[in-house]
Amino acid sequence: MTLRAPTKKPIVLPGVHPNQGLEAAYRKRLDALIDEMHKSIAYWLKALYRANAPEMAKDASPAIELRDAFRKLSRRWQKRFDDAAPDLAKYFTSHAAGRADNALKDILKRAGFSVEFNLTREANDVLQATMSEQVGLIKSIASQHLTEVQGLVMRSVADGRDLGTLAKGLEDRYGITKRRAALIARDQNNKATATITRVRQDSLGITEAVWMHSHAGKHPRPSHVAANGKRYTIKEGMYLDGVWTWPGREIGCRCISKSVIPGL
Repeated sequence: MTLRAPTKKPIVLPGVHPNQGLEAAYRKRLDALIDEMHKSIAYWLKALYRANAPEMAKDASPAIELRDAFRKLSRRWQKRFDDAAPDLAKYFTSHAAGRADNALKDILKRAGFSVEFNLTREANDVLQATMSEQVGLIKSIASQHLTEVQGLVMRSVADGRDLGTLAKGLEDRYGITKRRAALIARDQNNKATATITRVRQDSLGITEAVWMHSHAGKHPRPSHVAANGKRYTIKEGMYLDGVWTWPGREIGCRCISKSVIPGL
């Protein structure tokens, strides 16, 4: 299927924005896992620390026991995230695809075009790649958090720090992990929406788009700001900062594209 404007003049459509409701829902599910993990780890570590703290200065065995107990707890929580990752990734990917498709169909309908999207090989490849990336990222949330907490605990024992210091360290690490999950939810929502839209543009014979900077974020990339309003070829993307890229592809990028329907 190839779309054409009814006149010689091309039509520039509004851009497809990432769905904020999906970002919030995805982040909420990630947060629920993180909250559960943090509460469990904080409870057991504080209990173990209290039980062994008096002997830590005299004997190495309590520290070893604490290390071994944390490793068991760590394996349990890594498995919890590993088991949850495929279903959560599937939920996010399917909803991202559905909402991006519906948004593009609505934009096209308002411009006078009626389209239906099928699960083409190209679209399926994008969905599978997106799903695989989500699985890896979800698993990495636990692995990074647990590795950092283990180091925190061992340093606390080695330095003879009290429980209050350990508890503060756990809270700080919890905050860092929550912020990373928020970044993942936002960034992946942007990326998935942009990638799915790009595949649909190609399936409709749309070969060009206009780069639109989001004007969001505290530290926008100067190259992305300069690209605002410029036309580019969808298959190639735009050459920015030494690489060929597309709106929403780079980490933290919230830019979108406006489809250009060629004229007769």
